[in-house]
Amino acid sequence: QVQLVESGGGLVQAGGSLRLSCAASGSIFSINAMAWYRQAPGKQRELVARISSGGSTNYADSVKGRFTISRDNAKNTVYLQMNSLKPEDTAVYVCNALVRVITTPFRISEYWGQGTQVTVSS
Repeated sequence: QVQLVESGGGLVQAGGSLRLSCAASGSIFSINAMAWYRQAPGKQRELVARISSGGSTNYADSVKGRFTISRDNAKNTVYLQMNSLKPEDTAVYVCNALVRVITTPFRISEYWGQGTQVTVSS
């Protein structure tokens, strides 16, 4: 099967930057799309950014111009560069991937990471 492991979270002051990484491993043939979601206390989980296998990106309005999602297909890794962080960005950030799993025939399955905490102080 497949697992996603996030890293890079932490505590940062408002206006600072963090770079999150999510590495996928396991029985992977390819990854169709990868995304970052976030979950803050008392709020619904929201899609932060998504990137397709071809590199097309989509961002939540709240992070446009501040966050950048990218991927390294050779490493099965997706990144989220977060700049100009605000206290409102505080949340658990969770990686998501739509994966072509090595089976016969190939199948596509969705996987989630455990999340990494991002805390932005004012």
